[in-house]
Amino acid sequence: MADSGSSDILSQYRSVSNKLKKRFLRKPNVTEASNQFGQLAARCEREDLPQYAGLCWIAAARCEGSLGNAPGEAWDLLRAGRKFLEAEAGGEALGCPRPGGEHLQAAVSCYAHAAGRWQAHHAAEGAQASSPLAAGLALELGQALAEGLGRPEEAASQFRRAADAQRCSPLGRLASLRLLASCKMQLGDYDGALAVLEEASLAAEQGGGPAVGTCRDALRDCEVTRVLLLLVLQPVARRLPPDLAAVLERYAWVEDVSVPVSYLSEDEFLLLQSLVMACQSRDVDSLRSLEPDLWPRLSTEQRDLLRALVVRVGRSAR
Repeated sequence: MADSGSSDILSQYRSVSNKLKKRFLRKPNVTEASNQFGQLAARCEREDLPQYAGLCWIAAARCEGSLGNAPGEAWDLLRAGRKFLEAEAGGEALGCPRPGGEHLQAAVSCYAHAAGRWQAHHAAEGAQASSPLAAGLALELGQALAEGLGRPEEAASQFRRAADAQRCSPLGRLASLRLLASCKMQLGDYDGALAVLEEASLAAEQGGGPAVGTCRDALRDCEVTRVLLLLVLQPVARRLPPDLAAVLERYAWVEDVSVPVSYLSEDEFLLLQSLVMACQSRDVDSLRSLEPDLWPRLSTEQRDLLRALVVRVGRSAR
């Protein structure tokens, strides 16, 4: 858009802002100003100026806050946050992000304030302080950071907030924890990922365990990923927490082969058992022969771990 158009928008912004100034014997019409800021934001969106739209939605949110309309304030802050994320993504796509991550910082601030307003509103109504909407905001922001902007470290903190706000919702908490574990693995924090996956397994059990399809799939995924992580890390067995030590013990060789957990098929259990044994004996040939059978059953992240495992075992066997 031309600079003259931007100047016109800024001029209208100042004009509406001036109407909010207190004058002698005259009370400002805050409701009208809020509507006008919203209209100006909509114009900015049509003209592909997301950063200006964000500023206008923040101004509208201030108006709603002064009117005591917490939900309206929160929604306008959310609109602002989404526009700042759009502006940040646009800059990244063009190869010219805003210096200092200005748009991203504004987006994170808007999301945080929106969550705070919803929590305060729910608390005032006698509901739980951690509202589902606040958890949803953290989840939405985390996914935008992880998938749209490639920022797993910042995304991880949002997924943690979402998980902590979903303690009364096992399935919601499970989804947030699995996203958090993914971020940890992208960052190379395998120890942190193991701890999160243990939380996810507990959430899946609380959500119905193997009797519920979603939880069964999550338990299987957590089990496979934890086995791969433990084999990559190669921790000293006596220093492992009891829960993680039990994971590898399930795959210790025994004559009577029986599947110790109901969310793994017999084939999956035998493949994992063979994998553990090959790694413990540093049998590179056996490990490589297992790859074709394991590969179709693994997620992209699990395949990356398997590659890392093959490399590590190959080096240690030399």
